[in-house]
Amino acid sequence: MSDYLTKINTLRTTPIIDIKSYSSTVKTFTIADKLCADAKPGQFLMLWIPGVDEIPLSIMNAENGIVQVAVKAVGDATQSLHNMQVNQTVGIRGPFGNHFTPNQGKILLVGGGTGIAPLLFLARKLSNMSERICFVIGAKTKDELLFINELESVCSKTNLTITTDDGTFGIKCFATQPLEELTNKEKYDMIYTCGPELMMCKVFELAQKRQIPIEASLERLMRCAMGLCGSCMIGKYRVCHDGPIFTTKQLSEIKDELGQSRLNLTGSTDKT
Repeated sequence: MSDYLTKINTLRTTPIIDIKSYSSTVKTFTIADKLCADAKPGQFLMLWIPGVDEIPLSIMNAENGIVQVAVKAVGDATQSLHNMQVNQTVGIRGPFGNHFTPNQGKILLVGGGTGIAPLLFLARKLSNMSERICFVIGAKTKDELLFINELESVCSKTNLTITTDDGTFGIKCFATQPLEELTNKEKYDMIYTCGPELMMCKVFELAQKRQIPIEASLERLMRCAMGLCGSCMIGKYRVCHDGPIFTTKQLSEIKDELGQSRLNLTGSTDKT
């Protein structure tokens, strides 16, 4: 193992600097860590909640010695993290994985849930280099929509399309529905997506139909984050080591598994 890999894989303890609530189930946590502060959009970190568990989290922002993550309370570890306070200590490893490939052309980003967070990180990096950035976000209901103000500051209201399943805000539809019209009106040079896997499957199908390059951020059960344990396998790929960002070619190779199943904590296969 190289010195760099040893360094990023060594657990560092650090205090929580800031906590903000964005919905009834989602909070952002800001943490001091010089290594993860050098992360690029798409990479992830492993966050240790003392006495509970270690979990993988996409990086939402990284600069000036600090790193930020968005966390939805869905289980014991994330709920325990939500119960923590500023100045309490967590452990951190990373940054791990590959990252999104920057593109200078016309960009379409499609996100759902906390998958919007790494795409917001990417959009901020692309804002000064890309010709145009359009963002489509979706949630089940208005109360679950995330980072609208931040997104508007990056791509403007006119380039932001908001959808909700129940129609309580924006367009009443899934986030994938406006893509047909958007790609009819504009020729995009790149699509980036992160969110529920079934949503990303639909985005991938549209990208293939339109022959637009795509990069998707996949999520799997990650225990080691170093490609050793095999818990995050999809096809021939280890998501933590070969991803989490997958290209058009790679997605084509694993399309039969996308949105179908994944390993659980016991090593058995669950349907998604």
